Amino acid sequence: MIQGGAVNSMWGALFPGQGSQSVGMGRFLFDEFQTARRLFEEAADTLKTDFRKLCFEGPDSDLQLTENTQPALLLVSTVTHRVVKEIMPIKIAAAAGHSIGEYAALVAAESLEFPMALRAVRKRGQAMQAAVPVGQGAMCAVLGLGDEAVQKLCKLVVEQSGESPLEPANFNSPGQVVVSGSAKAVEWMKQNVTAEWVSENLGASAGRAKLIPLSVSAPFHCSLMKPAELEMRKVLEATTFSSPRFPVVQNINAQSTQDTNEIRERLIGQISGSVLWTQCQQNLLDQGLHRYVEFGGGKVLSGLAKKIAGDKARVSNLNSLVDLKALEALVEV
Repeated sequence: MIQGGAVNSMWGALFPGQGSQSVGMGRFLFDEFQTARRLFEEAADTLKTDFRKLCFEGPDSDLQLTENTQPALLLVSTVTHRVVKEIMPIKIAAAAGHSIGEYAALVAAESLEFPMALRAVRKRGQAMQAAVPVGQGAMCAVLGLGDEAVQKLCKLVVEQSGESPLEPANFNSPGQVVVSGSAKAVEWMKQNVTAEWVSENLGASAGRAKLIPLSVSAPFHCSLMKPAELEMRKVLEATTFSSPRFPVVQNINAQSTQDTNEIRERLIGQISGSVLWTQCQQNLLDQGLHRYVEFGGGKVLSGLAKKIAGDKARVSNLNSLVDLKALEALVEV
């Protein structure tokens, strides 16, 4: 068993979103810690889903289903946080979660009870998947352009293609913005947005755009998600929130609040609104936080932190017992 030590600094907590899932996530925690096994059992009982099989065996096609992905990510992030909290005296000063990760951040801050969060994100995944018929929506990463250039790009694509909507979905880091909307608008963009088009329409100083279509099941974080937003309003208005024990910087405006009604409204608006991740990370940096733990599988947020903050931010990932011991060594005096 890993032993704890004294705290030498305050930490920021990062909770990953959809795209960080992988078969096998959380297995090392389940094998080593009773707390992890208890939470997996609690999640299985709450949602009547075999999360051990889903997370550890897959198949990947089942884990990638949005209604499964979202509670699975919440579960693994919560397990990771609870285990770390149990075995070492780490102090979290503030947190942020990317999209669905915001729910895990609120659970960690004791603003939202774990079973309530599980039920909410299962409904969220179902509502988001049902909001747009398969094939009618798409998402695409735009690399190499600034935020304002991407916003203008979306507006011009809609005007020139006659297809809508196309909107910025995730401001992930400087020069990396994901856009979301009509599959026809995304296809027109892929066919027509060349280096010459960018120079002519956005200006020579805009840079060169690289477009990477994303394999997603729905066009998240755009106005096509309004039906899901309406469904989630019903769910979240029936969900109890408490004031968080530490600030949770929320996606929709990159700000934190102690007002539980405002927390709820921001979660609702997040579904069709942009994820302001660059701004969320900057908020944490502005609070003087430079050490972070990514509570969950993968290293997506670690990579984004490096792009946003460079050497100013150091992120510990937790994908193995070796990672867990390395974090313990950093927490010790």
